[in-house]
Formats: sequence, structure tokens, C-alpha cells
Amino acid sequence: MGGSNHPSTVQGTLVKTISENQTLGIGLRVLSGFLFAAMSICIKATSGEVPVGQIVFFRSAFALIPLVIFLWWRNEFPRGLATRRPFGHLLRSSLGAAAMFASFASIARLPLAEATLLTYLSPTFTSVAGVVLLSERLTKWRVGGVLFGLAGVVTLVWPEIGHGVMDDARMWGYILGLLMGVLTSFALIMVRSLSRTEHPGAIAFYFVIASMIGGLFTVPFGWVMPDPIGFSLLILAGLFGGFAHIAMTMAFRHAEASLLAPFEYLAILWPVLADLLIFKSPLSSTFITALPLILAGAALAALEGRRRRTQS
Repeated sequence: MGGSNHPSTVQGTLVKTISENQTLGIGLRVLSGFLFAAMSICIKATSGEVPVGQIVFFRSAFALIPLVIFLWWRNEFPRGLATRRPFGHLLRSSLGAAAMFASFASIARLPLAEATLLTYLSPTFTSVAGVVLLSERLTKWRVGGVLFGLAGVVTLVWPEIGHGVMDDARMWGYILGLLMGVLTSFALIMVRSLSRTEHPGAIAFYFVIASMIGGLFTVPFGWVMPDPIGFSLLILAGLFGGFAHIAMTMAFRHAEASLLAPFEYLAILWPVLADLLIFKSPLSSTFITALPLILAGAALAALEGRRRRTQS
């Protein structure tokens, strides 16, 4: 501070520091959304030939590399993996692994933008799960989030169902996408519970290990030997996913969740561009109509959560 202790100088320096941190936090949140989209693109590109269980294994195994390096860099590996609630980790990791299976299976059956849009239902489902499992109060924000989310889903699928033109693959894609949202919501409830006593690094580490084991269990159902490009995409899916989690974690260390929330919704842009430019899949009119409804439901659920934290 140039040797000066004048109050205005100190205040100006603090404001500048906070602003720089917020800018970094926003940049990291945008980066994490881009990396998650890159991961999904790799998964979509390989899903036509590589079984879902094999994709889950590679995504988890190679995500473990940046995660361990990050925890070691923060002096949290291996001591940060100690736990007093192994069964809690088992339940959370199992739910998260099942959600990953459902998510990747949905990506394989739907346009990437539609599969990604369904992930935005998770905050709404989490809000409902908090009422059912944690006896939290049912508020107008939660009801509004559920109604907008349901309206978005109906808008997305009803034209095809109503006219009987939806094929089985798309139907299962939507079902698995919704299942992913439900499973993710329960997994996040468990994360909320575990975070009271457990280290965040341990929660992430055991989830990755459980997903790897879940992927290995699918070996008897038939894995394939991908070509060099497919193998590279599987490795990149894991690395992108691992670095995306790290970027998101660091973003929340530099900026408040309320500041970062709008940039979370901007992440839908990358799958949309991927569908148009890479997979040559045009956006449907139902997607364009459902997009603001589902994002509004997610925003209401997130807003309710921030209000609750502010009041507590």
C-alpha cells in the first residue's frame, strides 16, 4: 500500500483487491462451464461406439489425475481424505455415480443442447428433496421453480409425444435425463449433509472412485477397443471434467455464489454451439421455447436457496 496507512488508501486497496478476485471468480466460472461442455462434446462424440459404462470409467479415472494434483498442491492429500462418515460417502458417491450413468446415457440419445438443458432441473429437484427429506419449508419460490421446470419439460417433449412421433431412443433420453436430475438432487442433499463434517476434497475423491468402480462393473457387458481418436476423446473427457470441477471450486473461493449464478446459465451456450457447428444438429422450436422456462425454474430454486442462507 505504498507505506501509507490513510483510511481512504486502505479502503481503495481493499476494493481493488475484491474487484480483482471477483473478476477472477467470474472468469473461472465461465471457464468451468466451457470445460464441462468440452467434456460433454467428447462424450457425445464417442457415445455411438463406446458403451456408457466404459465412458464413465475413463471420465472418472482421468479426472482423478487433476483432482489428486490439486489436493496435493493444497496440502490436502492424503490427510484431507480422512472421514468419520464412510457410509455417508458411500451413499452420496453411489447416487452421484448413478446420476453420471444416466447423464451420459441421455447425452448419447439426445442432441447435446437438450441433454444439457435437462441438467438445469437439478436445482428444482434439490429444492423439492429438501422439503421431503430435510423438512424444509415449502415456499413460493420452490413451488414456482417446480412449475416452471415442469412446464419446460412438457414443452420440450409434448409435441412429439402428442403426435406419436417420438422414437424410443429420444424417449429414453428424456427419461434418463429426468432421472439424472432426480439422482443429482439427492446426491447434492447428501453433499450438503456431509459438508458439515467432511472435507470437500474427500467428498469429490470418493465420488470419483465410486464412479470408476461402477464403470468397471460394466466390463462383462462388453467394452470395446476404441480407435486412437476415440481413445483420445475418452481421456480428454476425464481431464476436461477434472479441471472443470477444480475451476468451479476455485471460482467460488473468489466470488459469491449470487454473483456467479448468471454465468452458470450462460453455460448452455456451448452445447448449443456444439450442436450447430460440430454435430450439425439444428435447434428444435420446442427447445427454444423450453429453454427460458427451465432456466427460470432453476433460477427461482437458486434464488430461494440464497434467500434462505441470507436470512439464517
